[in-house]
Amino acid sequence: MNTIKIGLFGFGTVGQGIYHVLGQAKNAHAEIKRICVRDLSKPRSAAVPSALFTDKPEDILDDPDINLIVEVIDNPEAAYDIVTTALRRGIDVVSGNKTMLARHLPELIDLQRRHNAALLYDASSCGSIPVIRNLEEYYDNDLLLEVKGILNGSSNYILSRVFDHGESYSQALDRARQLGFAESDPTFDIGGWDALFKLIIITVHALGEYVAPERIFTYGIQNIHDADIRYAREKGMKIKLVAQVAKVSDTAFTMFVMPEFVGPEKYIYSVDDEYNGVVIRGECYDRQFMFGKGAGSLPTASSILSDIMARRHHYRYEYKKMAYLDRPAYTTDVTLRIYARYRTTDIPAILPFRKITEMYISEGSNYVIGDIQLSDLIARRSELDAPDIFIANLSRFFSDRDVSR
Repeated sequence: MNTIKIGLFGFGTVGQGIYHVLGQAKNAHAEIKRICVRDLSKPRSAAVPSALFTDKPEDILDDPDINLIVEVIDNPEAAYDIVTTALRRGIDVVSGNKTMLARHLPELIDLQRRHNAALLYDASSCGSIPVIRNLEEYYDNDLLLEVKGILNGSSNYILSRVFDHGESYSQALDRARQLGFAESDPTFDIGGWDALFKLIIITVHALGEYVAPERIFTYGIQNIHDADIRYAREKGMKIKLVAQVAKVSDTAFTMFVMPEFVGPEKYIYSVDDEYNGVVIRGECYDRQFMFGKGAGSLPTASSILSDIMARRHHYRYEYKKMAYLDRPAYTTDVTLRIYARYRTTDIPAILPFRKITEMYISEGSNYVIGDIQLSDLIARRSELDAPDIFIANLSRFFSDRDVSR
């Protein structure tokens, strides 16, 4: 491959960032030949020749000179059509669409193999942090025990404003909207879905297993209350929205997304504002920590550029761990210790706790701390959406390894 000729789908915040970083990258030997957008009449701040733009996908997909598709649109269905069409035609693709990838990754892996095309997507998970390629290459062994962290910058920014600046949750959410860290409808971020889709992609490269989104317990921060914040502060902790996949035995692993009480001895305690932080734990190397901006125009664009350069060197994901004979199996038969705050909903009657270690009842709010099976949380997930309920994890995985931390 000499000059990489790119067909770019999408010219929003990230698309414009890609155009900018390609202009700055002297050794990229890549140029954007065409840009497909939904609305040609939309004003655009970047000084881009109008002849580059089209609103017809076939102008890119049918162009024999274009040898790389870069897809950064926000519509997962449209992204799926673009990516699958390109792969079936043997065209390499770089994508940042975590929702599309998490829902269709097994099919996309198969298409790559059958049509000898490569799909790279480091930008889909944690922006500028090279999590996927590190898991794919450096941690290519069966010693990996856990990948855990803050994968969503919007929710982390909101919680940082609450715990570090004394703002209320509603004030912090408004500020996040004003700065563009949260959408007008922030459900995708604060509901945990963004972190979930990233975790699914990460798990494929960490353990070689794909788990569909509907099988994974996902709980966000939208119901957090002053009582929960006060409890965390009294215990010297913060609340973070945490995604994790962890081996629970030699033959099984589990994964979930939920708020967690985090103490100052943990690496992710100090991950604040819109930053992401990922802890990778192994059998022989204890913990390693990766930190950086997880979203935004230029951080994401830099990750896209890294994938573009990787294709220049013929790099592709090999999905080696999916070929392991003794891959661990996904299980929800694990015990968690959770904090459940409620007011009128009868949480002790809804959730079948195996053991209750603490209970508090007052006129304003109540909480219970106890041990429960993850499978029971999944079975009762819809009932936990009541606005007077908030659930948070009190992490106990690998606590025996952290006694001195």
